[in-house]
Amino acid sequence: MNLVRPLLIAGLIVAGILFATAFTPHHPSDSEFITLFGHLVPHTLASGAPGAETALLSIDAPWLFEAGDGDPYKDGTQIAFSNLQVFQLLAIVLLVVAFSGVPGYLKSGRGDWVSRVFAGFALWVRDEMVYPVMGREVGRKFLPFLYTLFFFVLFMNLLGLLPGSSTATASVFVTAGLAAVTLLVMLFGGMAAQGPLAYWKNLVPHVPIGIWPIMFVVEFVGIFVKPFALMIRLFANMTGGHMVVLSFMGLIFVASRPELLGPIGAYATSPVLVGFGVFIMIIESFVAMLQAYVFTMLSILFIQASIHPEH
Repeated sequence: MNLVRPLLIAGLIVAGILFATAFTPHHPSDSEFITLFGHLVPHTLASGAPGAETALLSIDAPWLFEAGDGDPYKDGTQIAFSNLQVFQLLAIVLLVVAFSGVPGYLKSGRGDWVSRVFAGFALWVRDEMVYPVMGREVGRKFLPFLYTLFFFVLFMNLLGLLPGSSTATASVFVTAGLAAVTLLVMLFGGMAAQGPLAYWKNLVPHVPIGIWPIMFVVEFVGIFVKPFALMIRLFANMTGGHMVVLSFMGLIFVASRPELLGPIGAYATSPVLVGFGVFIMIIESFVAMLQAYVFTMLSILFIQASIHPEH
């Protein structure tokens, strides 16, 4: 059995988690819940003594920031990278590694188990998601984008379930970027298929001329509401599950307070609370895959509706 690819994937995941953990500063709080929920917030990669950290990676952006804005992690007019970027880049690298053997497997039928698994996933996305909605001819044109969208979201969701990692899709900025890409594909795909003027004209087909302006405004707003719903749905689902797990963990520390039950309370309640946390994590594993499916499926429907106004 060829173990090169699985070992490389495992090594990349471990290296990414160790790198992010080593350079993500932790700032404890008097509240256990604030400390725990801080893991859901993007943290700038930094090095140095606590309280005197300097950004590890940054790029100049004088067009975006003014110097002296008070952020200790920005050096003047620079943007500092956060731990979320580590796992976004890691997801991209894992995509390349995991799918590098898929074309060869589909052509020859030979390959390791990683290539077989992801080839099956790719065929499933094509045959069960894309082609039934968009058809073979149109679906083939959008397959590269939809493949990338589905597996990029899936990998980020699953990486966020590992100890020491961060969930990039639990940041509204990341989901907003993904939704913005879908919006651009909707707009440019629709205008390319129908024509720049016909696309906007066909937003409201076959209605009385008196209500056409009102319906046009409604449909125009609807164009932007669709990707907004994509953004909020993915962000809320990935954040909500993590908050539930962290809440169960926080209750252990609350029970250990001297004014409550003390250490005995922590030991007594931890099996139940950890059990609930594990149960939620199992559900989150399913939600991570489901949300990748939902995000991609809705993107397919929105793009198809933009290309064919009668839909």
